[in-house]
Amino acid sequence: MKIAVTSASGQLGTAIVEHLITEVGKNNVIGIARTPEKANHLGVEIRKGDYSSREQFNEALQDIDTLLLVSGMDKPEKRIQQHRNVIAAAKQNGVKKIVYTSIVGSEEGNAFSPIVKSNRQTEKDIEESGLQFSIGRNGVYIEPDLEYIDQYVKEGEIRNCAADGKCAYTSRNELSFAYSQMLTDEKHNGQIYNLVGEAITQTELAEFINQVYHTNLSYHPVSVAAYEEERKIALGDFLGTVIAGIYEGIKIGVNNVPSDFEAASGRIHKAIPQIISEYKSVN
Repeated sequence: MKIAVTSASGQLGTAIVEHLITEVGKNNVIGIARTPEKANHLGVEIRKGDYSSREQFNEALQDIDTLLLVSGMDKPEKRIQQHRNVIAAAKQNGVKKIVYTSIVGSEEGNAFSPIVKSNRQTEKDIEESGLQFSIGRNGVYIEPDLEYIDQYVKEGEIRNCAADGKCAYTSRNELSFAYSQMLTDEKHNGQIYNLVGEAITQTELAEFINQVYHTNLSYHPVSVAAYEEERKIALGDFLGTVIAGIYEGIKIGVNNVPSDFEAASGRIHKAIPQIISEYKSVN
């Protein structure tokens, strides 16, 4: 069985390829990347594939049985057609199954909603493709918070607009393990899973980071408007609005969802303190 992974040069795609190699062997894993040389380190066959090019995916998906489609990073209005290019090429090439990395969230109510809405449309397109499918809805990654620890320590706090809302965090490593199972076991066909861990507040996140890193962080809530303005200055209008929208979603509860991780992966999701400890040990 040949399994292809799109966006193989990205952090999630790379992690999924590495897990798949242990499951099915490197000769059965194909990486697809817009810039193939960025994925050469993976040690598997790499094919060129840009979501905007149906023709490239017609080539890239030849002799592929199962496809892992990592959600694109373009603006929401462009993603739907880009994903449709891949789905159409998969059908043309006789791919039997698509596994899609979607996202937890609400289609309305915050600035992140347009991205969630575009993901839901791709879910629908895959369900209606006639192919076997399995869909994971990813929780918020914990890694960006951990990559930001030096800045948190400098400021002495975690500051955002999530207030007391709970967020069911996950990690790229946990997700990649779940996706490797969803790709290789037919029992997951037709299923949609929330791939998340236990939901925690920002105050609890600060406490867990303090436990592992021996820091003294506190949590400081600010208004949605203030946080959005701050993020726009730091990251630009598009990304700043998106990041503020994620935390506004946490505030109103859209990231406090039940976990299907055990059903998808065969084991319980690692606890957040364990994930933080494991991240610290390799970074």
